[in-house]
Amino acid sequence: MEVQWFPGHMAKTRRLIQEHLKLVDVVIEIVDARIPLSSRNPLLDELVKNKPRLIVLNKADLADDSLTNGWINKFNQISQFKAIKYNSTIAKGQNLNVIKEALISLTEAKRKQRLAKGIKSFTIRTMIVGIPNVGKSTFINALVGKGVAKTGNKPGVTRGNQWIRLDKDIDLLDTPGILWPKFEDPEVGFRLAVSGAINDDVFDFGEAALKLITYLIEYYPENFMRRYKLEEDLLKEEPLAILEKIAVKRGAIVRGKGIDYTRISAIIIHDFRDGKLGKITLERP
Repeated sequence: MEVQWFPGHMAKTRRLIQEHLKLVDVVIEIVDARIPLSSRNPLLDELVKNKPRLIVLNKADLADDSLTNGWINKFNQISQFKAIKYNSTIAKGQNLNVIKEALISLTEAKRKQRLAKGIKSFTIRTMIVGIPNVGKSTFINALVGKGVAKTGNKPGVTRGNQWIRLDKDIDLLDTPGILWPKFEDPEVGFRLAVSGAINDDVFDFGEAALKLITYLIEYYPENFMRRYKLEEDLLKEEPLAILEKIAVKRGAIVRGKGIDYTRISAIIIHDFRDGKLGKITLERP
């Protein structure tokens, strides 16, 4: 799949991140637990460099638990990184202590430097970064316990930077979602598309649905069969034939024209996004 989406405001976001980095002690990078690698912007490694980083695998309730744990272990092997899993939609502040402990751990060296100079008070200033629609604002609202940051189920809701007091000694800087100008790997474009990280208008739903079916048959056949009430023998067919069978079962038919490919493709993709196919992860560590 050839997928590209880089609105003009994202270039501005890149400049804002660069300008504010000197003000923060830790960068909190929110990634989608279903696509932990594809939802990491490669530009951030260049921008953030050696700044301590907390990797939050958000939407963990939608992802395969065993693979999420595998990704956490992988990220924790990287120097200056600490990774945790998180579900912003149900947290409502209950995971604040976990986040706070991680931030304290990542700033231990700086805290000791300040204590050596006789400075006991220390407010941890953090910057929230991530791709569009990965749940940055929802993450902040869940921690703070109120709707201080704009949220939405489509990319591009947050358009400006805003400082938020999380705790008496933690400040958060929310930033708009940022992608990178070109997806070199078509598989990355596919994963970003089906997860909802990019605008639905810039990719082919039909092609994406067929690729998703292929993946689900290989790694999550039971989930797939259970959701669409399919016989196991059908999974041996081509993805298009399977798509058409599901369309008939779901009534995605246009009178006089046959299968409504756009509608059934959208149904399958939204079933994945909404967790109706079960806990699915599209990348393996």
